[in-house]
Amino acid sequence: MKICILTGSPRENGNSASLIKPFVDELEKHKTEICMLDLHKKTVKPCLACRECQDVFNGFGCPQKDDMQAVFDAVLEADIFILATPIYSWYCTPPMKAALDRLVYGMNKYYGRTGRKACLWENKKCAIIATCGYPIEKGADLFEQGIKRYCKHSKLDFIGMLAVRDEGYHAEFMTEQKTEEARRFAAQIVNHS
Repeated sequence: MKICILTGSPRENGNSASLIKPFVDELEKHKTEICMLDLHKKTVKPCLACRECQDVFNGFGCPQKDDMQAVFDAVLEADIFILATPIYSWYCTPPMKAALDRLVYGMNKYYGRTGRKACLWENKKCAIIATCGYPIEKGADLFEQGIKRYCKHSKLDFIGMLAVRDEGYHAEFMTEQKTEEARRFAAQIVNHS
């Protein structure tokens, strides 16, 4: 099983990275192949809505020259892809949003001139790992709802979200409980394969 983790945190050793570590450790126990892409280290331009990708049925088709082709390829090759991001203003970080916008067009060929339609990633599985500073139901809920709608539109199987709260600078972010939640979520992901 191949799992692609797209990380959206600007902090290399921040909360998201801390939460991903026990998740990945657990995945490795199940002999998964893991590809992790740090979107903040990539050049991911925003979608221009030019629609040139829509008539390219055997690949990404985007004319922009940046790192999105590699992101597209990694997601396409994976059985499951994980969106790992801190929540900023009730949604994912800018490079992840840009990648999601580019993927929704590059993978879903719904709007081309020929009228032909294709979905290159149909039935792939998608999950979220999120950190936020608010209670989960007021911090990560909108992102989860947005991704559920994104998955429905893209014929993807949304398999869940692990979201944990940062209690602030006065408290240690990672706890044994959060570590255990990350491990359990990894086991849940493996069981969906």
